[in-house]
Amino acid sequence: MKQKTFRSLLRFILPKIARIDLIGLEKLPQGQFIIASNHLGRLDSALLYYVFEREDIILPTAEKYKDHPLYGRLGKAMGAIWLNRFEADIQAMKEVLRRLKAGGLLAIAPEGTRSKTEALQEGKPGVAFLASKVDIPIIPIALTGTEDRLIKYNLKHLRRSHIIVRAGEPFKLPPINGKDREASLRLATDEIMCQIAAMLPEKYRGFYAEHPRLKELLN
Repeated sequence: MKQKTFRSLLRFILPKIARIDLIGLEKLPQGQFIIASNHLGRLDSALLYYVFEREDIILPTAEKYKDHPLYGRLGKAMGAIWLNRFEADIQAMKEVLRRLKAGGLLAIAPEGTRSKTEALQEGKPGVAFLASKVDIPIIPIALTGTEDRLIKYNLKHLRRSHIIVRAGEPFKLPPINGKDREASLRLATDEIMCQIAAMLPEKYRGFYAEHPRLKELLN
């Protein structure tokens, strides 16, 4: 299946199972950027192709789906980069950087996996690391309504879900401090996650609910 075909199917099917509100997408800059979003359910990745009319989307995907009869085939068709989430996957990171430097659009969830609590988990430093290697803006995206539990319940009861895709203001991270790289990456990761949290309803803020930077952004 080609991306064009997949995108056409999504744009036919998704509006039938959900009302999708796109908010703030006019803030997206022209050209290249990184999308960083929370991760609630399996529809999150599909929304990416529903929203963006681009053939150069970079989508790091958990390696466990590589041999899945459905997700594996879809991932291959979409050019997914299979990522080992439990180790420092250097080869995957190199491929992401190669595509980024070639002008691709990176979409990634800093949490690394779907949230079992349906609220933000602690972000991993991968996005901050990649952003430090390229001088392009980050767009925080806040998703609600894509929880697997909610989607399944509404489908079972023949109801449409209500999905909101909210884009924040573009921002760039300060340079990573080479002398204290780990702390610098953590600070940058917290900035990304708090930017996402600031656009989410309170119940979704999870790990970052009491973070001082989130309180600054909310005020």
